[in-house]
Amino acid sequence: MSARTYEVRTYGCQMNVHDSERLSGLLEDAGYVRAPEGAAEGEADVVVFNTCAVRENADNRLYGNLGRLAPAKARRPGMQIAVGGCLAQKDRDTIVRRAPWVDVVFGTHNIGHLPTLLERARVQEEAQVEILDSLETFPSTLPTRRESAYAAWVAISVGCNNTCTFCIVPALRGKEKDRRPGDILAEVEALVAEGVVEVTLLGQNVNAYGSDIGDREAFSKLLRACGRIEGLERVRFTSPHPRDFTDDVIAAMAETPNVMHQLHMPLQSGSDTVLRAMRRSYRQDRYLGIIEKVRAAMPDAAISTDIIVGFPGETEDDFEQTLHVVREARFAQAFTFQYSKRPGTPAAVMEDQIPKEVVQARYERLVALQEEISWEENKKQLGRTLEVLVAEGEGRKDDRTERLSGRAPDNRLVHFARPGEPVRPGDMVTVDVTYAAPHHLLAEGPARGVRRTRAGDAWERRNAGEGQKPAGVMLGLPTVGVPAPSPVPAGGCGCD
Repeated sequence: MSARTYEVRTYGCQMNVHDSERLSGLLEDAGYVRAPEGAAEGEADVVVFNTCAVRENADNRLYGNLGRLAPAKARRPGMQIAVGGCLAQKDRDTIVRRAPWVDVVFGTHNIGHLPTLLERARVQEEAQVEILDSLETFPSTLPTRRESAYAAWVAISVGCNNTCTFCIVPALRGKEKDRRPGDILAEVEALVAEGVVEVTLLGQNVNAYGSDIGDREAFSKLLRACGRIEGLERVRFTSPHPRDFTDDVIAAMAETPNVMHQLHMPLQSGSDTVLRAMRRSYRQDRYLGIIEKVRAAMPDAAISTDIIVGFPGETEDDFEQTLHVVREARFAQAFTFQYSKRPGTPAAVMEDQIPKEVVQARYERLVALQEEISWEENKKQLGRTLEVLVAEGEGRKDDRTERLSGRAPDNRLVHFARPGEPVRPGDMVTVDVTYAAPHHLLAEGPARGVRRTRAGDAWERRNAGEGQKPAGVMLGLPTVGVPAPSPVPAGGCGCD
């Protein structure tokens, strides 16, 4: 009898991507195999939805997807469907009622139970709903099936202690819980031994790390400790909160060679009035002060952010304050969102909800300004020589040349001409930047050099005999090192 196949569909933030890698690892540890890449919808024996509850239409998206699978489920009685993640945590009592063909519903705190719940649903022939209200096992301790051979997520904490009025994440992920530094570093060292050269430290408010273990400088110490791990070439983290961005973190970034000079720090609004209504614990001066300190310590730092347009009560003057911060901060990139009601949040029932047409007009003005700034900032890269980490995939092709893609140390997306010698995802290619666009750089000339890495070796071993790259989880946003053609949330659901 052949092994049962599975497919995981992931929506939302990097924490969901991290969890989905664990879900895949759990299923493979239980004897399931990944469904072939390109398989028709409904062909997998088990389909798992790892959901997000941040956007207003998240439930419509889920039930639409479940509805499309209902005919396949009717044709194949042995097929199983599972729903997990934040929306499952929120709508624990309604999913099976609205979609009775779902076999398993599980929450954010018990992803380790998925294989058992699937087996129980199969044997008992009835839906299994299990939602825990507190974390049982830290996800990073579970088996994993990473999507990249050369880059990895490493969760250092879960949950959030903030009470932002637009965000439902704390209610679904729980209070912040930190991992012990030794456990984190042991995981990073194991990843490097497998060939990983880049890790991204992950947390809902990543730089609040240490509050749960009683050390206010724990995050900066962790960055410096990562700098002592031989073979680890790039360290990133996402997403920090301005409230917790302290001078010791800036110093650790500047003084630790393998910590990249890249910072994603959500702004959300430039107006002190709106920030107060959002319950954000900083104001415009504090935010711009952090930017100034980062640039003083790391003049080459690429800084990106998240911004919400049209929060309830936002006036034209409030919006102008956001534009002012954008002009002052000169972000390399901004992930911009039109305010969306999150059911169950205080902001959803606030008075003075902004008309859709006003929000749209402000959004377009913000995007136009940021496009202009992004292009100007990228033009400053012209003539620079960059070492690019080659990304998974075949890159771009057109009639003139064949291009590969990758990420510069500051995480800018770089398209470059294929070198004359073979390169693999995870290898490093040194190129000269010849053209700049708002969202990418281009190196049209020959590469200065190719550095074959253990990461490339790992990618090659992983794909040996398969004839193609492994089928991946269908992500709602790009993984580390994978080019993103359009803006997506870069932080914890865009709500850090």
